[in-house]
Amino acid sequence: MADFICDQTFKAQDFTKTRLKKAEYENCRFEGCDFSNGFLDNQHFMECTFLECNLSNTNVVNAIFKEVRFEHCKMMGLKFEDCNALFMDFRFVDCTLNYSSFYGLTLKGLRVEDTKLIGVDFTDCNLTQAQFVRSNLENAVFQNTNLSQADVSTSTNMIIDPEINDLSNCTFSLANLPGLLTKHKIKVVS
Repeated sequence: MADFICDQTFKAQDFTKTRLKKAEYENCRFEGCDFSNGFLDNQHFMECTFLECNLSNTNVVNAIFKEVRFEHCKMMGLKFEDCNALFMDFRFVDCTLNYSSFYGLTLKGLRVEDTKLIGVDFTDCNLTQAQFVRSNLENAVFQNTNLSQADVSTSTNMIIDPEINDLSNCTFSLANLPGLLTKHKIKVVS
């Protein structure tokens, strides 16, 4: 049985060579830690915060992220579909998630703020009621994605095909309109 670690703060620790101790972490803070190219597989994080951490290319197979907040983190190349999807619930604020993948996940109510999502894969995702606030969705992939009741009105650079995604009651701004018409080679001018 894994250890239970609660209410701890981990500051500026390098977990690239030495793994984070296998445990269930609850209400813990990880500040300025480096997990890049490391291992968080089979770890459990509940109500934790990662602040200014580097998690790029980290192995997250079977990891549990429940009510986890990532702020000012570099998280490039993560395969979130490898996580334990049963308890998945997180929020991203001012992060870099470029080239990460959320393939096939149910992330109802996901909140992403001021985040770079360049080349992120949202294929087959359920993003019902998701909020993408002031985020860059350049080259993000939306195929068979449920964005019903989602809000992308303040985000930029998205190209979403309404014919292969569910956009019912999704909120867009007028500036987003060209990204919905790209397939049809229609130019929108103001």
